[in-house]
Amino acid sequence: MPDKKLMPSWLSLEEALERLLAFFEPLEREERPLLEAVGQVLAEDIVSPLDVPTVTNSSMDGYAIHAADTSAAGRQTPVTLPVDGYVAAGHVYPHPVAQGHALRIMTGAPIPPGADAVVPFEDTDELEQKEQGAQAIQSVRIYHEAAPGANIRGAGEDVRQGQRVLARGTVIKPATAAVLASLGLVTAPVFRRPTVAILATGDEVVAPGQPLGPGQLYNSNSYGLAALVQSYGAVPKLLGIARDTVEAVEERLAEGMEADLVLTAAGVSRGDYDVVKDVLLRHGEIDFWTVRIRPGKPMAFGALVGTDRRGRPRRVPQIGLPGNPVSALVTCELFARPAILKMLGYTQLARPSVSAVFHGSLTNPDGRRTFARAILERRGDSYHATLSGGQGSHILSALALANALVVLPEERPSLRDGELVQAILLDADIPG
Repeated sequence: MPDKKLMPSWLSLEEALERLLAFFEPLEREERPLLEAVGQVLAEDIVSPLDVPTVTNSSMDGYAIHAADTSAAGRQTPVTLPVDGYVAAGHVYPHPVAQGHALRIMTGAPIPPGADAVVPFEDTDELEQKEQGAQAIQSVRIYHEAAPGANIRGAGEDVRQGQRVLARGTVIKPATAAVLASLGLVTAPVFRRPTVAILATGDEVVAPGQPLGPGQLYNSNSYGLAALVQSYGAVPKLLGIARDTVEAVEERLAEGMEADLVLTAAGVSRGDYDVVKDVLLRHGEIDFWTVRIRPGKPMAFGALVGTDRRGRPRRVPQIGLPGNPVSALVTCELFARPAILKMLGYTQLARPSVSAVFHGSLTNPDGRRTFARAILERRGDSYHATLSGGQGSHILSALALANALVVLPEERPSLRDGELVQAILLDADIPG
């Protein structure tokens, strides 16, 4: 980063994002309980310490038999076998299954020696016997021929001991947690979740729950940003509200020196009271300021340089977001999200996007890439996008209703009804 200079810039989104992401790397490894690790990324390969399943077992409730004993069995020509006993999951039958005999077996129970197939209950007369009042099955009729290996799960069929089951970089999802648990693990080696400090600035900003004075507004930015940060998998830390003085901003940002990333809302445009840039120049570095996007042009990136509470030197990245609430949240989505995902160890940093038919009209008066808040839905084989409300950078309600951002490129002066657009998905589930 350039040292202590305010370098005016007019970067494209790609240029700004490339420079910002170059600062970040995955954080250090930690061990986390499985349920707490969901959403985090494996920091090392997982090699299985055992076979899964550990023993050859039944995949059905039924009868363990010698497959050859059911040769030519059919509904009209059933094979009758004496039943020697019963084995439940978690128990081992102490004797082999003799030729011409059967063993009643439950799903998951180990297959005893001698048996090479399992006939499910529905292919026998078990239900008929029970309907007739049988308390115990002494012999069973088998109505279908069984092939060797039928309804048997082999030891190690899923995972072999010593096999690499999951690779470093795998995101832990519910099924991943289940795989780790099946290996007997109670924790997972993952990249640490980053802590993100969030500071709102402005004399006009008041904490929710407090009375509003003339010209004041509630601090929606901190709560919206904290909710986004949490949804990305990081840990938000609210620094409160700093008044429009260098000293107030300095005092609050000093608390952020413990964090992995600092987000500030407001204080980075051209106003007389936009002091965040001044603090960065005094106590850190600014890499760039202003990006060719709408909303969110006055977006800055730099680093705070100082020491933490234990006196250790720190260089903490800081993203200066605009003060208007929609601008703050959209630029957080475009810049803070990929930075957080990279610290978490993710390799896929961009949200998915689709091509959609646009309904409405949208203009681009000054050659900035525009991210319009929209409602995306699927109709048949195609996606359709409609603006979710007013597009002013203060209209939070339209952002709250949106499940996508429609992209109007820099070179296009407008979007007209019926044109195809790129839509970035903000929600995993799209109606339709």
